[in-house]
Amino acid sequence: MEGLMQAFKIEDHELQKQVCLLIGKAAKKFGQDYNGVWKSTQTLWWKGRAHPRESGAYQELVDRAFDALATNERFQKILLFTGTETLTHSIGSHDPKETVLTEEEFCSRLMKLRALLAQGK
Repeated sequence: MEGLMQAFKIEDHELQKQVCLLIGKAAKKFGQDYNGVWKSTQTLWWKGRAHPRESGAYQELVDRAFDALATNERFQKILLFTGTETLTHSIGSHDPKETVLTEEEFCSRLMKLRALLAQGK
């Protein structure tokens, strides 16, 4: 997921594919080189299409990514193991102009998915 989040910063679709293969810190480090560009324009990219950072289209794109992640059985088990605890993320920014995914956007999606999984949906 980190590779995908960082790939959103890059306009070139072929390079995006490569970044999507990166994980964790490697993905985050790669994406740092593109922070200035996307932050100055507040534009993120997917498959050659521009998405304003705070647009509904971008939020739908991120929703689809998390929905796809939720089809992974290992992810499901780990998420369900958290029970009903409130999920937090201390590393991210709260300002959408500074990050491709705020703490609230990240954690609320995880808790929504967890609730759906717990209901068997």
